[in-house]
Amino acid sequence: MKRKGNDYVAWFGSGEQQVLRVPNGWLVEYRPGKVETPLDVTLLGQTVRVLDSGYRWVDVVPDTGHHALKVQMDGQGVPRQLYVDIFRESGLDAAGVPWVNDLYLDVVALCQVLPDGRWQVTAAEIIDVDELEEALAAGRVTPREAALAWEQAQAAQAALLAQAFPLLEVVRQYVGRWPT
Repeated sequence: MKRKGNDYVAWFGSGEQQVLRVPNGWLVEYRPGKVETPLDVTLLGQTVRVLDSGYRWVDVVPDTGHHALKVQMDGQGVPRQLYVDIFRESGLDAAGVPWVNDLYLDVVALCQVLPDGRWQVTAAEIIDVDELEEALAAGRVTPREAALAWEQAQAAQAALLAQAFPLLEVVRQYVGRWPT
């Protein structure tokens, strides 16, 4: 199992970040500042920019459960990518920034903003299957943890596609309250 932190200022070496306590977990907002080299990813067969100057990343990391959500938004606040980490447990590091003990599988999704402001997931897929298989073969996760990862990744994918993933609404509500 690997521990993944949400300290993006430490990760990228610049930007602004705040951590807020929310019911049942934490919310992290990261604003990168000036980005010299934008980050593009291939997502569901498309090239999607997920990091550039003016972008925002907003994470919600529950203190219980098995899903953490990162929403990567452009400068207009439009979600570019939804990224769900499947994890075993979460907590705070010494600096008060959330972490998760990652179970390797992730779910990525595309999302559009409807005229009424709702966010609608249009596609989602489970990724990093090879990472989970390698971790299982190397003994970094148990067969039980691998089964949990699959169960939770499939549940997250289904909930996203059914427009019923509660963490997405948590992020949407908080983003609507924060200035861009």
